[in-house]
Parts: sequence; C-alpha cells; structure tokens
Amino acid sequence: MNFRVFIRLLQIHRVLVRHGMDEFVQGTRFAGPLKLAFLASPAAWFQRKHPGSRGERLRVALQELGPVFMKFGQTLSTRRDLLPDDIADELAKLQDRVPEFPGSEARAIIEAALGKSVAELFAQFDAQPLAAATIAQVHAAQLKDGSDVVVKVVRPGIRLLIERDIEVLYELADLAVKYWRVDHKLKPIEVVREYEKTILDELDLMREAANASQLRYNFLNSTILYAPQVHWDYCRSNVMTMERVRGVQLSDLDELRRRGTNFKRLAESGVEIFFTQVFRHNFFHADMHPGNLFVLVDNPELPVYAAVDFGIVGTLDPRDQHYLAENFLAFFQHDFRRVAQLHIDSGWMPPGTRVDELESAVRTVCEPIFNKALKDISFGLVLMRLFQAAQRFNMEIQPQLVLLQKTLLQIEGLGRQLYPELDLWKTAKPIMQEWMRARKHPRHVLREWRKQLPDIGEAVRRIPTLLQQSLMEAADRRTQLPHKSVDVAALCLELRISAKRRDRAIISAALLFSGVMWFALVVEPIWPGALCLFGSAVVWWRRHAV
Repeated sequence: MNFRVFIRLLQIHRVLVRHGMDEFVQGTRFAGPLKLAFLASPAAWFQRKHPGSRGERLRVALQELGPVFMKFGQTLSTRRDLLPDDIADELAKLQDRVPEFPGSEARAIIEAALGKSVAELFAQFDAQPLAAATIAQVHAAQLKDGSDVVVKVVRPGIRLLIERDIEVLYELADLAVKYWRVDHKLKPIEVVREYEKTILDELDLMREAANASQLRYNFLNSTILYAPQVHWDYCRSNVMTMERVRGVQLSDLDELRRRGTNFKRLAESGVEIFFTQVFRHNFFHADMHPGNLFVLVDNPELPVYAAVDFGIVGTLDPRDQHYLAENFLAFFQHDFRRVAQLHIDSGWMPPGTRVDELESAVRTVCEPIFNKALKDISFGLVLMRLFQAAQRFNMEIQPQLVLLQKTLLQIEGLGRQLYPELDLWKTAKPIMQEWMRARKHPRHVLREWRKQLPDIGEAVRRIPTLLQQSLMEAADRRTQLPHKSVDVAALCLELRISAKRRDRAIISAALLFSGVMWFALVVEPIWPGALCLFGSAVVWWRRHAV
C-alpha cells in the first residue's frame, strides 16, 4: 500500500465514521483489526447518534467521498442479489451532481486531441457547458457546414482520480476477503473488478461513439427511437462530437403535457424499444434514465424518443436470450415447472439441482404476484423474484442479466410514470412471441448452421492432432516416477498465519498514529510530521512483525 492510498484511506475512514458507518462493521463478522480502526477514531468516541437510516447515511457518505464512490454506489445498487433492499433503494438515488470545470480547460483538451484550434474546428463553440457529469461535460457547438452539434469532453485528471480510488477499493475488498467471512455469492474483489471495467470503458469516448453509431444503425428509419449522428472526424478517446438533439427532456413532464403529448403511446413505445433492443438486436442502451432521454414532439400524437449518453450498453448470449424469453412466457402461463427446468437447462444453476425443489421455490415466490392485474405486474420484479428464489440453490447471478434487470426496472418506472395504466405484458408479449417463432423457422436454423460450418470444419481438421496430443500426455503420465509428497497443507497454513501476523502488525502500527493523522488532515498541506510518523511505524513493524 503506497502512502497516497494510505492517506486516502484515512480520509475515507473519517467520512465513514462521521456518518455512522461503524455500525456496518460492528454488525458484521469483521476481525478485530478492522473494528479497532474505527474505534481508534476520535469521532467514534464522541459522535454516537446519527440521523437517518443506514442506507441514507451510506448514500450521503458516498456523495461526500466524490464522483468515483458515487458511481460505485450507483453500480452496486444494480446488484440487488448482493444487498439488502433498503440499502439498494438508497444507493439507486445517487445522482451525478458534479461541478463544471472551466470552458477554457475544455477548449485546451479539444485542441490537444484534434490538433487544431477551436476556431478552426467550429463556426461556434459555447464555453458554458450544457451539462456536467462524473466523467465528462458537454458543450454546444456548430460545425463549419452549419450543423448543430454537442462536444463531450472527458474531465481533466479524472483518470488519475479514478485509478487512485479504484486502488483504494481494491485494498478495501482485499481486507474484506481476509478479515470477513463473506457469503460465497458476495465476491468483493470481483465486484470492484466489474466496476473498474465499467467506469474505464466510460472514459473511452471512441467506444461510446461506436455504441451510438450501432444504435443509430439498428433504429434507422424507426418511428419510435432516434439516435443522433456521430461526427467521426471530431472524435478521439477523450472528445466526442455528435448531432445535437433538440427535444423535451423526458423528466420535464409539464412541458410534455403542455405540448399535448400522447403519454400512452410514449409509454408503450418505451417498452417496445427495450424488448426490440434485447430480443431483435441483442444490443440495448443500459442507462435509460430520464436524464439520458429526450422526446421529439413534432407530432404530439406520435412522439419519438431520442437517446443520448451511450457509455453503458448491454448484450446477451444467444442462449441467455432464448431462456429469458422462455422464462417470461412460462411465468405468465403459470408454468412454474417449466420456469424451474429452464433455469437448470440454461446452466445458471449448479449441477445436481432438483427440478421439483426449484419449482416449489419459484411457485412460493411468484404465485402471490398473480393476485395483481396483469397490467400491474412488473417484469423487472418478476426477474428479481426469480433470481431470489434461485439463490437458495446457490445460483450465481450473471452480470449481464443483472444489467438487463436494472434497465428493465428503469423502463417500467418511466412507462408507469408516463401512463399508470400501462400493460407491459400486452406490449411485450407479441415481440417475444414473434422472436421465438423466427428462431424456430427453418430459414433461421439453416442460417445458423451456415455460420457454424467453418468452425465445424476447423474442429474436424484438428481432431487427429488433438488425439495425438492426448495419447502422448497419457503416455507421459504413465511413465512418471512416484515421489514423496510434501505436507503442502501445513506449509500453506504456516504461510497464512505469517501473513495475518504481518497484516496485524501493519494495522497496529497505523493505529498508533491514526488519531494524530486525523487532526493533521484538517490542515492543508498535511503536516510534514506525518511522514516521520509513517517512517517510525514502518521501523516498528520491521522489528516486531517477524
């Protein structure tokens, strides 16, 4: 752990204690050193009453820790298989309320990326941003040919900030693995790794531009969704230029009402867009909240969605697509045995799962849903309940399915906000049934076979080579001489004990001066004496850790 990460950990520690997050540590099975780290804080000695629920306090703490932790909370809120409902609900409220950075800095970034001055590139450029978020901010501009565009610019220094805080998250995840007997489904390091991939992908605006172009191609000439055109000559990894969409933001319901928008049509179009993306295109916009959607109301009776911000998209394995559609159809037919069998056939369940036991669990969880009218049943809730039932049998939730569920809940929330009487089943069922019929059509089957012929031919060609290698490996194993085995288990145990002793010594040394550092952090720059204390702790550790 480097000194920069150590200082950041102390800052995080101070924020968490101030918001009563020591309650989480005390309520779990963390080992002594982590509990002592909280108890060593001066704030923990005096501030024992904290207003608000635990989920609310966690959300506020993440907001105070900055954009990287806010975005991590947003990502974590989609993993309802890992979190209690009250915490997941609060984390879902996290928003990117980030201050703007100066327009002069945006100009400098654009000029460095594109190799020309802003005056040469654009006929007009507005230094005042239209919007600012965690990763980037957006400026209005006009190309030399008169096209109105928006220019998205990645925040200066954001990569270093992200890399530092990702390193911190890995340290925290590593401590959780070492000192907390976590449930097998909760894999802290894997969760951080998944988040790291998501946020680093969002830093690459060329990738986002490619996503926007793909969505535009998929919905070319569509009457329900419009994707803006990307101007590739003005795109780099940290700058993206695309057509400016002039519509009403979906969150501005009063303006949509004033323009006489057909809300029933708008809500049904949202559902149709989602299921079309998932089952026909297998490429879905996975961040469809109101801030990323506009409505074109040139014809209020036929409103058209316009999507922006394509940083997060999702795809499904064709097998997952198939089993997901079959699951929905079987659920609405009350065929719970079929639902259970599909979960097993899909490979989502561990080997040896009994279909009758899984069927009973699915029925117990899902049957109460049918007390509601079909129009009141949530697809996202159905998916979540099915996952919850399957977790009893150690099903490990697939990240792509969780992303799909989160997006589906967003679409349903938007649809019912626009038109409370929306019947999702009525809108989605024809799309899924048509997709299922198309998959079983002989033309589709022949097309799939034709795609796989080159792979089949290559596999057949390699059979002799693979057979020869297998025979040689078998012969080698037979000729190996027996040897005396070493007591590996005892050696591993001794190494683990030694590692724990070393870690405890490090933490104990840190606790010796954490109180002093606490007050030192209030003053900027940090006291030079902190370096001396850190050096003293290292010397103490070297003498006593072994």
